[in-house]
Amino acid sequence: MCRMRSKADLYREISFLSSRMAEAARVGDWESFATVQRGVGQLREDLRSCDKPSALAASDVDQFRRLIQRILDDDAEVRRYTEPWLENLWNELGTRGEMPTSDRRQGQDRQQAGDPA
Repeated sequence: MCRMRSKADLYREISFLSSRMAEAARVGDWESFATVQRGVGQLREDLRSCDKPSALAASDVDQFRRLIQRILDDDAEVRRYTEPWLENLWNELGTRGEMPTSDRRQGQDRQQAGDPA
């Protein structure tokens, strides 16, 4: 079992924070973005401390689907703001406008796995 909170509560909190991250990215508030991102990281660790996945009740499936979709949508929005900045950074560092392959692949792997952050 998860420490002190249910999996559903953890996903709800991640969803709430991911929308705050998207808002911070939208307005360019990178300090708030970083603070919220650390909170999401802690929640991910909390999720990892949960027992092995178990079957969801039929009534919970739609709720989890909506939460995860919201998290993925927020992640996509954050990437729309951060990837151009990262690409400029890589240009300045002399990597010809592309993120290093390992960083790009890690982001794609995370999105396919449903990892919100």
